[in-house]
Amino acid sequence: MKIRIKDNSIRFRLTQPEVSELSRDGMVSSVTQFVDRPFVYLIEKTKDEVLSAVFIENRIVMKIPEAMVQELVSTDTVGFSGEVGMVKLLVEKDFVCIDNTIEDQSDNYPNPNMKC
Repeated sequence: MKIRIKDNSIRFRLTQPEVSELSRDGMVSSVTQFVDRPFVYLIEKTKDEVLSAVFIENRIVMKIPEAMVQELVSTDTVGFSGEVGMVKLLVEKDFVCIDNTIEDQSDNYPNPNMKC
């Protein structure tokens, strides 16, 4: 899972296995280990109706409604957006990059903009 934070926006990008894990287990998480403590970012499936997020004790928790997870799994929908206060939220499928990259992209979604 990737997270991008810029000013008042947070974007989570999920690979195909991570979307499946979220659907199956109700949660997917990643950790960046700093010297004195970890930074945890996770997304969890909820019964809520809107996308939301909280930041508590070095953890960003994005909360995504079950219906949105089901739509990510079963359709070509790319993602969902929302807001919490001044913070814009985005959860989306992670596509294979079109440009050259050294990053392993084997689990990413096929990029619809790639020409065969």
